[in-house]
Amino acid sequence: MPSTSWETPLKSPLKNPLKGPKRHLIALAAALGVVAGAGAGYLVQAGREPKLPTLVQPPLPQAHGPQPEPLTEARDRKVRNDGDLRELLLEKPGGATTPDWVEPQGWMDYAATFEDPEAADTFLAEQEFLRAAVTGWEAGDQDVQIWLAQFEQKKNFAAPADDSAETRYWAESDPDVESRPIPGTGEGRAYVHPKLYHESGVAPYYRAEAHASRGDLSVHIWVYDDDPVPWRTIMDLAERQMEGL
Repeated sequence: MPSTSWETPLKSPLKNPLKGPKRHLIALAAALGVVAGAGAGYLVQAGREPKLPTLVQPPLPQAHGPQPEPLTEARDRKVRNDGDLRELLLEKPGGATTPDWVEPQGWMDYAATFEDPEAADTFLAEQEFLRAAVTGWEAGDQDVQIWLAQFEQKKNFAAPADDSAETRYWAESDPDVESRPIPGTGEGRAYVHPKLYHESGVAPYYRAEAHASRGDLSVHIWVYDDDPVPWRTIMDLAERQMEGL
């Protein structure tokens, strides 16, 4: 079983070759190229004499009748997510115990889970990271970890999806891993590692994981066991957790 600490398969996003400043600069250059081309076309058109009469559209009638009811707090994801994030985590199943590594208050130092916490602080600030909640339990020989990371999304709207893509990238770095999409989550996927994982200082163990995003949240789930983790185990956890977001 894995050590009861914050050591997990999650790596520092700064090491991911698919991310980082270079990729964002390329995307920015492409966007600026589109804007510049559109601007040049506008200037050319502005200098030409109009050939068609100006189109005049009569004012449209205003809609009347009953207005839609505002969303209830249970249906308004923004209101729900701005509340106690820990309440969105799955509940510990009956008979399971809470391991020592789960923080008593349910909050976690997200940067501390990266290989380089100091660099991660800077990276997460750029990603507009807000807070992270954690839960987990032990049931027999099986350990479960579930993290919810929340991002402000004032400027970087893709941050939660990027955070999910980061962990999927590292999951897929295992050449033997098997994966399946998580229904209703876009690019969210679940993974089962069919071979024993060897970690220094602990007995070999099997693992499965799931990573997805919804709204301003990214979701990360890991399952560790002495026996191979069935697909139904990781998929059930992933689907139930996503249904609550």
